[in-house]
Amino acid sequence: MSQRIVNGVKSYDEIGKIIREYGAEKFMLVCGGSLSRLEIGKYLMGLDIEHIVFSDFSPNPNYEDIVPAVELFKREGCDLIVAAGGGSAIDVAKCIKLYAPLDPTKNYLEQEANASDIPLVAIPTTAGTGSESTRYSVIYYKGEKQSVHHASIVPDVAILLPEVLATLPIYQKKCTVLDALCQAIESYWSVFSTDESKKLADEAIRLIWANIEDYIFDPAPSHETLEKIMLGSCLAGQAINITATTAPHAMSYKLTTTYGLPHGHSVGISLLRVWRYMLSHGEKCTDKRGYDYLLSVFGNIAAAMSCESVETALAAYENLLCKMEISGPIPENKEAEVALLAGAVNVERLGNNPVALDTAALEQLYGEILR
Repeated sequence: MSQRIVNGVKSYDEIGKIIREYGAEKFMLVCGGSLSRLEIGKYLMGLDIEHIVFSDFSPNPNYEDIVPAVELFKREGCDLIVAAGGGSAIDVAKCIKLYAPLDPTKNYLEQEANASDIPLVAIPTTAGTGSESTRYSVIYYKGEKQSVHHASIVPDVAILLPEVLATLPIYQKKCTVLDALCQAIESYWSVFSTDESKKLADEAIRLIWANIEDYIFDPAPSHETLEKIMLGSCLAGQAINITATTAPHAMSYKLTTTYGLPHGHSVGISLLRVWRYMLSHGEKCTDKRGYDYLLSVFGNIAAAMSCESVETALAAYENLLCKMEISGPIPENKEAEVALLAGAVNVERLGNNPVALDTAALEQLYGEILR
């Protein structure tokens, strides 16, 4: 499907106009509890279009959060969804869209989903997940991460509002922007990269890397900085919508559930170790284009980071993590926890990685991540 990107608005009334274009009689606003404190939240909740609000979901949404949301959507006769918030809110909204046409007496995860034509408008309030531009939704079922995906759940419209980023707590800024940067880097080196995805990833890395320190460390970053971070995040989302993510993301999920680390924190510390490992294990390259090609991709990523070499880029990235105070968790029983983490990695995402990672490699990498 063709997605409409609205990069900033002069007035929030433009958002109301977009919603009205779909002729919706009643929409469901899916959002976190903090949205009401933002001007965009006050505007959406005060719209003179009939609507209901759903915000009863956890930061890492569970399947059990989705079921009552679908029931509410159908019972209230809603015909459009507006998702306003971080990745969790948008992921929940995507699942509602996908599951609403399905049989409510059966587990939605076990049913074959068809294309859903329920309109979905996404308004991200963080820059990082890229969920506003992807066909993926991440939820958890019985403690295990589930990657729900379908082409029809890419939001019909993504409305980017840079000003909302100024309100984020500093740690949330760090975690979300790291997620966006890692998405772009992983998409660039994915075995499924294309000319289009690499162009999107390259621009995303350039925008994010050039502005990340001002975004994080300037107490009052400029509107231009916020605008570039938000756009970079959206482009990273578009890139992984083509390629999916790779090993750092696959490794991050169990770190999140085991240690309670936000996703961006987990993937940020994973990417550093995976990139170093791939640089020194060319004999395990699985990309059909060859290891020389992969080295050239690493060089292009370094160039997008304004670094002269891959080694310089890795050092710069590690230095950024140090400045951000983003580090690995401290284990109670390192050997047992490393084995647990390595045994829980999403094999599908490992298939996207350009260098093979077996159990021994995963254990080595997790051993480096845990302090």
